[in-house]
Amino acid sequence: MSSAERLLAESGLASPHEPVDVALVSALVARHYSLHGELERVATEKDDTFRLRTGAGNYLVKVSPPDEPETTVALQTAVLRFLEDTAAELPIQRVKLTVDGADHVLLAARDSGTRVLRVLGYVDGEVLAQTTAEPAQLARAGEVLARVDVALAAFTHPADRRGLVWDIRHFHRLTGLAEQVPDPGHHRLARAVFALFEAAVVPALDHLETQVIHGDFSPHNIVVDRRRDEFVTGVIDFGDTVRSAVIFDPAVTLANLLGRTPGSPWREACAFAAGYTGVRPIKEAELPLLPVAALARLTLRALLAGWRARRVPDRRDYLFEHAKDDWLNVERALAVPLDDVVTHLTKGKQP
Repeated sequence: MSSAERLLAESGLASPHEPVDVALVSALVARHYSLHGELERVATEKDDTFRLRTGAGNYLVKVSPPDEPETTVALQTAVLRFLEDTAAELPIQRVKLTVDGADHVLLAARDSGTRVLRVLGYVDGEVLAQTTAEPAQLARAGEVLARVDVALAAFTHPADRRGLVWDIRHFHRLTGLAEQVPDPGHHRLARAVFALFEAAVVPALDHLETQVIHGDFSPHNIVVDRRRDEFVTGVIDFGDTVRSAVIFDPAVTLANLLGRTPGSPWREACAFAAGYTGVRPIKEAELPLLPVAALARLTLRALLAGWRARRVPDRRDYLFEHAKDDWLNVERALAVPLDDVVTHLTKGKQP
């Protein structure tokens, strides 16, 4: 098994699993949490997730894949509990305890392994991906991620150094994915981004500031309310939490914002970065790596969407819905000189 194949397997992306039975989930939630209501399945990348509607409120019920280690789930839960205890002012999902005071329930999987069921608070509202935000609002979103990173600087966990394919630090190990891209134009774009990453980021990897990060602060995981001054009302999905370079956290968001304004593909990314760096400045030596890391993350999603769709066809719609414009946005972003992007990143202006 190659290092890339091992990384994909460790990340739980290499094999499908049988969906958990809804009746079983309902019974476990009733027995262990004394919650009763209607379960509605929510499309996700790899786990089984449900929205639970009860007369007293809504909850999110998550059941981990059978090939995801219990320690990985424990890491995700520990991050949420840590932030609740040390940064309660942040709009983070809360973990609901069972009637016995536990933060999860174990269940045996039909296709072998053990799965972990957790119940989290449900954050109502629309996500950033579904709305058009002004630069000042994007800056507020950047401020929230910066505050999350500041709070997590002191957090440690035995599983925080896990192998995760979404961790941008491993991007250069995945060049083989580009060889499986059927479209010549997409293949050319991927090779260009790999070359940029190899030249700029790889030599610096061992010297970057590191800590535990959210890992997936994408517009799909940022709940917002345009009517409220704070704009961001919820931060969800810590499933990609990992110890990595700090700049890779805002890079994820920048990747997702690239191309949303086609004529100025870096405009929204620059606005977000301005808010982030206003709270948590990025070191001068690391700032030029941020746009390259953003391009790497966007390219990675495009590559993995195609790779996974061939292996897990039941997730195909979800995968391509999130990655449908990725190649186009990579092309748009590459058309702007990266030196110009670096010059304007902290100013919130389009280069």
